[in-house]
Amino acid sequence: MWADLGPIGRDAGSGGYRRFAWTEADRDCRAWFRSEAEARGLTYEVDRNGNQWAWLGDPMAGDAIVTGSHLDSVPDGGAFDGPLGVVSAFAALDELRHRGVEFTKPLAITNFGDEEGARFGLACVGSRLTAGQLTREKAYELKDGDGISLPQAMERAGYDPSAIGRDDERLARIGAYVELHVEQGRALDLTGDAVGIASAIWPHGRWRFDFRGEANHAGTTRLVDRRDPMLPYAETVLAARREAELAGAVATFGKIAVEPNGVNAIPSLVRGWLDSRAPSPDDLDATVTAIEKAAREYADRHGVDLSVVRESFTPVIEFEDALRDELGRLMGGSVPVLGTGAGHDAGILSSVIPTAMLFVRNLTGISHSPAEYAAEDDCVAGVLALADVLEGLACS
Repeated sequence: MWADLGPIGRDAGSGGYRRFAWTEADRDCRAWFRSEAEARGLTYEVDRNGNQWAWLGDPMAGDAIVTGSHLDSVPDGGAFDGPLGVVSAFAALDELRHRGVEFTKPLAITNFGDEEGARFGLACVGSRLTAGQLTREKAYELKDGDGISLPQAMERAGYDPSAIGRDDERLARIGAYVELHVEQGRALDLTGDAVGIASAIWPHGRWRFDFRGEANHAGTTRLVDRRDPMLPYAETVLAARREAELAGAVATFGKIAVEPNGVNAIPSLVRGWLDSRAPSPDDLDATVTAIEKAAREYADRHGVDLSVVRESFTPVIEFEDALRDELGRLMGGSVPVLGTGAGHDAGILSSVIPTAMLFVRNLTGISHSPAEYAAEDDCVAGVLALADVLEGLACS
C-alpha cells in the first residue's frame, strides 16, 4: 500500500507532496482509497461532504468504530502526515482478519477531505462540515489562490456540492473515532516509545495581517518619503517569535503575499498569515494580542495601515477521558500520554462524538516537510497497537 500511494502527488524537484483538495493528485489518492476498500470487500461510499468511507458490517447499524485520517498534504509536505493513519487502518483490518476475530460492531475506515487546508486556507474542511463547525454558506465563500470557489472545485472534480453541511445521520452511526497519526514533534523519541496516546490538542488559530502602504519606484523614492509595508511586516515577524517565547507558545508567519510583487517596486500591500498555538487559551490570547499590538505600533511608525482578521480558531480539545483510558488499557497500560500543538480531524469531531488518537514516533520531529520520517518498525508497532484497540472496541 505504501509503495502504491507514495508516488501520487510527489513533486520531483522538492521531493515533497502537493496533494491539494479536489485536484488531480487528490483524485488519484481517492482512487487508491477506493481500490483498497474494494479489494477487501468493504462497502465503499462518499458522504455529502466528499469524505470517503469503507465499511465492514452494516453501515446503518449504529455504534460503529471508525478509524482513518486524511490523504491531502500541505505544500511540499511529507509522506506520513495523514496517509500513515489511512494505510495503518487498512493494515490493522488485515491484521484483525489474520487473527480471526469476530466483529460485534461495524467498523469503518475513512479519508477526511481537505484536512490541511492548503488550497482554500481553512483546515479540516471535511470534518468541520460533518460536525457542523463550518456552515454551507461559509464553505461556499472559500476560494483558492486562483479565485476558484470550493463548490466550483468540487463540481470540476465530479462531486455535487449542493448538499454539503452538518451530517447528523452519519454522526449517529458512529460510536467512537480513533485516529492514528505520525507524531509532529519529538516527545516519543525523547521517551524511547514507539507509540503514544494523545491527551489534548492545544488551542490554535490563523490570523491574516494586511499591511497597506504606497507603491512607488524602488530606485527614485527617498527612504524618508516611503510608506513601505514590508518594514512593519518584517518587524512583526520578529515580534511574533519574541512574544511566543515569552508565553511558552508558538507563532509562525509561514505564508506571505505581496503586491505588486515587483523587484523594483515598493509594495503597496504585504499580507502575512500568522499561525499561533499555545498550551492554554489565555496563553494563546496573550501571544496574539501582543503580536497585534506590536504590529500596529510598527505600522504607525512607518505610515502604514493595518487590518487584522482572524480566519480560523479551534479551542483547546481534551480527548474523552474514558476512551483515552480504554486505549491505554487495551495497549497494555504503560503507554505515554502527550499533548500536541497540531490540529486533527479527531479534534474537530470530538465536539460531536467520542474520539481518541494514537501517535507513532517521529525520529526527527520534522513534519510538514519532505524530511518527515517514521521508521518502519515504529509504523508496524502503530499498526499492531491500532489493531489491539480496534479489537477491544469493535470485537468485544
